[in-house]
Amino acid sequence: MQGKAAPSPDTPIVMVGRIGRRRAVAHMNLAAAKAGLRLGQAVAHATAMVPGLVLNDLDPDGDNAALQRLALWAQRLYSPTVAADPPDGLVIDATGCAHLFGGEEKMLIDIRRRLAKAGYGAAVAIADSWGGAHALARYSRRAVFVVPAGGLGPQLKDLPVAALRLAPDLVHALAKPGFDTIGELEATATGPLAHRFGLEPVRRLNQAFAREREPIEPVFAPETPRAAKIFAEPIGAPETLARYLTELTVELCSTLEAQSLGAKGIDAWFYRVDNRIESARIGLSRPARDARRLAKLLCEKLETVDPGFGVDKMVLAAPGAEPLTYSQDDALGGPRAADLSGLIDTLAARLGPESVYRLASAESDLPERSVRKAAPGEPVTAFSWPVDWPRPTRFFPRPEPIETVALLPDQPPASFTWRGVRRRVRRADGPERVFGEWWKNDAELARSRDYFQVEDEGGARYWLYRDGDGEDAATGSQRWFMAGVFG
Repeated sequence: MQGKAAPSPDTPIVMVGRIGRRRAVAHMNLAAAKAGLRLGQAVAHATAMVPGLVLNDLDPDGDNAALQRLALWAQRLYSPTVAADPPDGLVIDATGCAHLFGGEEKMLIDIRRRLAKAGYGAAVAIADSWGGAHALARYSRRAVFVVPAGGLGPQLKDLPVAALRLAPDLVHALAKPGFDTIGELEATATGPLAHRFGLEPVRRLNQAFAREREPIEPVFAPETPRAAKIFAEPIGAPETLARYLTELTVELCSTLEAQSLGAKGIDAWFYRVDNRIESARIGLSRPARDARRLAKLLCEKLETVDPGFGVDKMVLAAPGAEPLTYSQDDALGGPRAADLSGLIDTLAARLGPESVYRLASAESDLPERSVRKAAPGEPVTAFSWPVDWPRPTRFFPRPEPIETVALLPDQPPASFTWRGVRRRVRRADGPERVFGEWWKNDAELARSRDYFQVEDEGGARYWLYRDGDGEDAATGSQRWFMAGVFG
């Protein structure tokens, strides 16, 4: 079966939607834009201007459903507060989340990388406001844009008025008197602008420049267990927030129990009276629905929540809940594996999930590559060191250079200087030769190391190695390094 050939990048293509009763251009590719077409233009006019124009009808329902799925994906990975930004974007509240990825720029790079793997091209931006980030992501011509706090104004002034999320007809109307850029619109007095064009341009300007807050209503999957409470009067005292948070946790756990589910993580949203939403998130090492333990973990997160002038709505949700059924305890008192999930969750909530891990062995002969970080709840195999060659209790992640006096090629050092202190070797064992991992890169084809266990005059024992075989320069630098310390 022969498929249809993909159109050339030089072929002008538009997506056709409806504005009122007429068919109009809703989206276009770069070739169509270069041909002079504009958004909102009537299809009849567009086809007359550009012969050979390719028309495709929009599927708004399908696009919105796909965008919702993408928002749920981003919510699971990046932040509890994610919403769709139709027709082609997502908005993510990165407050308190970016540090988990090494900073804001690294978080944006990670988002682009994951989207590219899924087949999506993306431009991403972080700014003080939803409107500002929306404008920069779509009109700045930079794939990754991070605006420092308070630096949004200069970045927006040269962008076109269309970046303010205004209707195409309003953008066209603003262009007639010469309003082409956001800076020109911002420099105009509010009164005359609102009198001539209505309040919409003023509202969008205020949102873009973070003068007016724009709440992000987080997305929910229909099947996600959740609990919510609306307050007749705003609340803000820490003990009051903790009390209602505990009540909602009990309600959420009852919902989970009714569905035989356990939470793998819980997101909490606090809707403030000033249209701002604060959020908190806890992750769990294994599915759970113990209301007491979960409430304790959530209440510890209240330190990061700013209630402002008060919270009038609170929502809890357990996305990605997994099956969890009751299990029969061993009535005869047989051996049971210790359940460390409570300890792991408490440490992760207090220290951050990236700070809690366990060590697992990796398939490598090189000591610094033979250990990896594993999730704290992940079952791992025991280390399998060679019996004849014990390993030190303390490894250095980066071996430290030392100065030695040694006879080449196979003799251990007679003395060595480490961290400014000279130590004379009394006893030594070795060498233990470890070869390079040639299957990883060509530079390690001939590499080798000779490891020695040495003891100084004070009884301290060390693990040293020479980078190379002591004769051939191709095997290494022939320099000595401290790899670890025994005892």
